Formats: sequence, structure tokens, C-alpha cells
Amino acid sequence: MLGNFQQSQLRIAVPGNQKLIRDSLLKPSYLNQWLLPQTLSPDLPDILETGLKFTSSLGIITIEHQVEVADNNYLRMILSQGIDGYHEWLWGDGWVQSRLEGISLLPLNLCQTFSLLKLRNFLQGQNKEQE
Repeated sequence: MLGNFQQSQLRIAVPGNQKLIRDSLLKPSYLNQWLLPQTLSPDLPDILETGLKFTSSLGIITIEHQVEVADNNYLRMILSQGIDGYHEWLWGDGWVQSRLEGISLLPLNLCQTFSLLKLRNFLQGQNKEQE
């Protein structure tokens, strides 16, 4: 794999309870809304489960994901192709933490920061709809 070894860990405050955050991270119907411009494989199940394999694309870069653990407040995926490494998510009421480590040509810290900000904006919109 070409690229540099990179690691990044970010934790931010987000609006919403643990269930809303979990749904936003484990349900492909929600993921597709806030991950843009990254796109996911079509025909994913309603929820990400342990053992599931799928791809995502960011322009011409494809990333293979294998869900190693999908739980009530934890998601860990092994990544290959565009990123060789792993991505793990932890969350609770009002917070989310993302840890990304791997070899890639992509600027992982920048991509991770952008994704977390998009997730926070998505959750703000979801909270307004629930009010």
C-alpha cells in the first residue's frame, strides 16, 4: 500500500442521545445522508452488523470495510484498499469519538474532522425534527 502511516483520534460534543447517534452511525439510510460526498455500496442491510463487508467510494478512491464489531455504543471496521487500517467509533449521550489509523495517501485527519463536523450538523437537523 502506498501512502503514509497516519493516526487520528477526535472526540466532539454532539446534540442527541445515544440511540440517535447509534442510528446515525449504524443505519446506512442515515449514513448516506451525512457521509456525502462519500458513497456506500448499494443494497446494504437496514443496519450494519458484525461480519458485514461493504465498500465506500470517495471520488476514484474505493475503501473496503469489514465490520469487526457493531454494538450499542461501539463500531469497529477493518479498512483496506484506499486505507489499510481500521476505523473505530464510540459514542454516548451528547458525544462521539472517532479513531482512525492506517496507511493511505488521503489526509486522514482532515477527512475525519470533516466527517465529524458533518455528523454533528446531521444530528442537529435530526434533533430539530424531533422537537
